[in-house]
Amino acid sequence: MKKGIHPANYRDVVFMDVGANVSWLSKSTVKTEKTATFEGKEYPLYTLDLSSHSHPFFTGKQKLLDREGRVERFQKKFAASKNA
Repeated sequence: MKKGIHPANYRDVVFMDVGANVSWLSKSTVKTEKTATFEGKEYPLYTLDLSSHSHPFFTGKQKLLDREGRVERFQKKFAASKNA
C-alpha cells in the first residue's frame, strides 16, 4: 500500500450479521466501541442487521409478489373513465 493515502483509523474490524450470526474480518474506518475476539485476536466489532448472509435476495428466500391481475385491474379501472 502507498504511504499516507489511507485514514489514520483504517484498521481491521470484525463485522457481525446478527440475523445470520455470521462474522468476518475486514478493514474499515467505522467507529465503534464494541470489541470481539476473532480467530484468537481482539478486534473492534461492528454489528449489522442485514448483510448478504441474511438478505432474502442473496439467500434465495425472496418471496415473489403476485403481480397477476394488477394490469387487468388497472386497465379496468381506467377503461371506464376513458369511455366516459
